[in-house]
Amino acid sequence: MARKILNEFRTEYVQVLDENGNADEKLMPDISDNEIKKMHELMVLARSFDQKAFNMQRQGRLGTYIQIKGQEACQVGSALALKNEDWVFPIYRDSGLLIARNHPIVQILQYWKGDERSMKSPEGINNFPISIPVGTHIPHAVGAAFASKLLGKKEVALVSFGDGATSKGDFHEGLNFAGVFKAPVIFLCQNNQFAISVPLKKQTASETIAQKAVAYGIEGVQVDGNDVFGVYKIVKDAVEKARKGGGATLVECYTYRMADHSTSDDSARYRSKSEQESWSKKDPVERLEKFMFKKGLLNESEKQRILKEAQKKIEEAVEEFGKVPQQDKDDMFRFVFGNMTERQIEELEELKRLDSWNNNNKIISK
Repeated sequence: MARKILNEFRTEYVQVLDENGNADEKLMPDISDNEIKKMHELMVLARSFDQKAFNMQRQGRLGTYIQIKGQEACQVGSALALKNEDWVFPIYRDSGLLIARNHPIVQILQYWKGDERSMKSPEGINNFPISIPVGTHIPHAVGAAFASKLLGKKEVALVSFGDGATSKGDFHEGLNFAGVFKAPVIFLCQNNQFAISVPLKKQTASETIAQKAVAYGIEGVQVDGNDVFGVYKIVKDAVEKARKGGGATLVECYTYRMADHSTSDDSARYRSKSEQESWSKKDPVERLEKFMFKKGLLNESEKQRILKEAQKKIEEAVEEFGKVPQQDKDDMFRFVFGNMTERQIEELEELKRLDSWNNNNKIISK
C-alpha cells in the first residue's frame, strides 16, 4: 500500500498589516478611515485601562488582575466584526474585548474587585460573564449558537480562549458538536504561546492550532494576532459565513502577551528577555499607528490627544467605581439558582444570625 504525506492539514496564514505599518492592499478589508480611527481609539482605551487596572491591583484596590497588553488587536478587531445581538463568551484576559463591546468600564473594574454584579450585560448587547475555568465556556457558546439556529435567528456566537484551552476536552467537544450540527459559532483562539508558563510546543505537536479544525470538518484559519486589520477581516468573513448557514470557523490569532500571565506571575522565569524584546517590535498598537501616520490619519498631537482622552475616560470610571455601594452578602445565595435550595436557605439564615451576633457584640463582619 502506498503512503503519502497529506498537505490538506495545513491551514491558511493571513497578515494584512506588517510590523512596519505596511498594508497589503489586496487583502485590506472594506473599512473606512473613520472605522480605522475607531479601531485605534478602542485599542488605546483598552491599553490605558489595562495599565490603570494593573496599577490599582498593586495599590490593593483590585484583586488579582490579568493583563491584555499585546493582545488588543485580537480583541478589538474581533469585537468590531460582530453585531450587538451576537453572543460573546469571554475569558479572564478579555477586558479589551468587553470594552470594545460597550461593557461599562466601571463594571469591568467591579469584576476585578470580585463584584459579580459587574457581569450584567448592557441592554441590547449579548455579553456573557467572564469565564475563569479554562475552556469550560466553549460548549456554552456552541449551545447558544445552536439555539439561535434552531430558533431561526441570524445571531452568531463568538467564544474567546487561549492556547491552553485547546488542551482541554471542552475544546474538542465544542468543535465536534459545531462541526456535526453546523452551529454558527466562531472559535477565537488568542494563541499567546504560553499556558501560564507552559510553552505551546509542550501543549501540542500540531504545527498550528488552526489545523485542528480539519478533524472536525470545519474551517481553520491562522491570522497575525497583532494585525488588527487581519483579525477584523478573518473574523468578519467567518461571521458572515456563519450567518448564512455555513457553520463554524476556528480562528487562531497568533500573538504574544507582553506582560506576565497575571499579577501573581513572573514570566522572566520562563521567557527570555530577547524573546520579549523581539515581540515588543510587533506591538499591535504601534503597528496600527505607523500605518495611520503613513496614511495621514494620525499625527503626533492627535496621538497624544487620543491617549489623554482615553486616560481621562478611565479616571472618570475609576472615580465612579469608588462610589459603587458594597454588594449585598445575601446575593451569593439568592442568585446561584432560579430558586434557592433548602441548604442555601439554611446557610443564609445562619449568616444572618452570625451578622446579628457580630453586631450585638460590636464585631464588624466583612
